[in-house]
Amino acid sequence: MKTRLSLGAKLAIGLGLLLAVLLQLLPFYITVTTSLKAKSDLSSQWLFPFGDWYLQNFATAVQQGHILRAIGNSALVTVVSTVLVCVIGALAAYPLARRATIGNRLVLAGIVGLIMVPPLSILVPLYSMLVQMKGVNTYWGTILVMTAMQLPLAIFLYTAFMRGLPISIEEAAAVDGANAVQVLFRIVFPMLKPVTATVVILTSVAVWNEYALSVFLMRSPELRTIAPAIGTFFATSSSDLGAAAAASLISVLPVLVVYLVLQRYFIKGMVAGSEK
Repeated sequence: MKTRLSLGAKLAIGLGLLLAVLLQLLPFYITVTTSLKAKSDLSSQWLFPFGDWYLQNFATAVQQGHILRAIGNSALVTVVSTVLVCVIGALAAYPLARRATIGNRLVLAGIVGLIMVPPLSILVPLYSMLVQMKGVNTYWGTILVMTAMQLPLAIFLYTAFMRGLPISIEEAAAVDGANAVQVLFRIVFPMLKPVTATVVILTSVAVWNEYALSVFLMRSPELRTIAPAIGTFFATSSSDLGAAAAASLISVLPVLVVYLVLQRYFIKGMVAGSEK
């Protein structure tokens, strides 16, 4: 039996959604207004500079902050890490989803527990290990760390999604003569597009915006990723908020494009994972 909402309830829901949207857009609005004002402009950040835009902040972000080079570094780390997370996560999730043994349940519980471990709590041993491996100030060291940090959530999402897939399709393929590897790559993996889009977006955004670990692992100016590069505009004595805001707007464009392309699959994957 469907429950019909009253006009007052509909208005309350609409106002609540509008408030939530405004709260989400507020930081973006402040970033835009700050990026279009000169450092000497002491007007309120709430006031939009109509007709008086200071575009030098974007030039400063590119020339002094080397934000384009940082975007290239972040793109390399993000793309490789995301691919590794998707491949390894799907391979690890398949036996966890299809073999409901006590051991697999304990393994999955341990993986879920790893999601709640703060990355900074393991910074000291992690940094010491990378120093011994000569992985500090290298792309492969950072990619290895980012992949390991994002794998637990990816495995959890893939496992939850695979449990909802009908096993009869795999059994039919096996009857037709397909081996386990063929079933996995030709039958199972093509059906993982929605959850893979979810993993791609969550992983890429997390790696793209990561600061706490990147600032220690990529200390060389030539290897800085986006977040540490933006951090160079902040200093104890003075800060260039306009250039930092401009660099933030430039760096958010690639992620925004990826999300707009994959948003339909992202929503499907999140809903499918939440239902398990």
